[in-house]
Amino acid sequence: MSDKEIIEAARDFADKIMTSDTYREYYYQREKIKKQPELYEKVNEFRQRNFDLQNDTDSEDMLDRVEAFEQEYEKFRENPLVDDFLRAELAFCRMMQEVYVLLADEVDFEV
Repeated sequence: MSDKEIIEAARDFADKIMTSDTYREYYYQREKIKKQPELYEKVNEFRQRNFDLQNDTDSEDMLDRVEAFEQEYEKFRENPLVDDFLRAELAFCRMMQEVYVLLADEVDFEV
């Protein structure tokens, strides 16, 4: 199989992902929340802070920081628009993670 055929197969696979129920729900929820720019901005701030917290290597007071973060955003997460979006995003991320793991496991590539 040529490189060009592999790239075309990858494009076909990307199309399949974008027509999956999981992606369509994520896209729907994302577009819905984007209609409220201030709320979407707060969601992005939440996502960034969550990402930073998860990737912080200083684990000395990690439990306390996670607890404080969860308390700070508890009311925010109760908003149905926020919750629906974050749930849809998590489902899509998990699906993509499974795809990445499968590809990594199936391709014999040493780093």
